Amino acid sequence: MTTIIGIKISNRLESAVSVQEILTKYGCIIKTRIGLHEEINGQWGLILLEIINDEESIKIANELCDIEEIEIQQMKF
Repeated sequence: MTTIIGIKISNRLESAVSVQEILTKYGCIIKTRIGLHEEINGQWGLILLEIINDEESIKIANELCDIEEIEIQQMKF
């Protein structure tokens, strides 16, 4: 099964470090990472992750949900 996690960061300036720490921690299970961000003010960002380990996808999603101003959505194929 393939899991795609979408992460919407409402305030990049305050949340980016916490998000990056978690993504680094789980870097070995992230097959693909795509980052999109607002060009003008740089306030929000969107990260798409393709996760190769379905069990670990739950752990990374739970840790990301603990960060304020983060919204998580998942797709499973």
